[in-house]
Amino acid sequence: MTCPSCQRDLEVESSYCRFCGARVGDPASASAPRRLTRAPEDGHIGGVCAGLAQYLDADVTLIRLAWVALSIVPGVLIGGLAAYVIAWLLLPVAAAGEHREYAGKRLVRSSTDRYLAGVCGGLAEYLRVDAAIVRVVAAILAVYPGAIVGGAIAYVIAWIVIPDATVREGERASAATPTF
Repeated sequence: MTCPSCQRDLEVESSYCRFCGARVGDPASASAPRRLTRAPEDGHIGGVCAGLAQYLDADVTLIRLAWVALSIVPGVLIGGLAAYVIAWLLLPVAAAGEHREYAGKRLVRSSTDRYLAGVCGGLAEYLRVDAAIVRVVAAILAVYPGAIVGGAIAYVIAWIVIPDATVREGERASAATPTF
């Protein structure tokens, strides 16, 4: 595959040129500017994270986790909640033809390598590392600053946000809540 802008050779599955940043793919989508919209049909609440993921061509689970993490750390959830509501009110809803499915690698909870909910196993599969390393790092991060409760809350939030690997697209709504 060749970049239409700088004419350099690229990897086959590239969406953007790593040299000049130009969008690679069909010329019709490259010429039309992308719009940041909400995607309520793909979202859990208002479709803000789903729309942002479509705009950035990223996995919606990573966007949701980043939103939660950035909401908790600086503003103790109130700032992130207010930003979400404002984005929900200001962003237009995506038109029916604007929906683009993310074709990249998805973060899911593991169905085979799990001790509790498969969060660490899923992260290990996504990062292509041993699950024991992810579990040790998660335990150290939960215990080290004395925030065992914070680590447990982070695990439960990840359990809720990260979909299960065995869930099909049609069953997504029922998978949003953890099963005990």
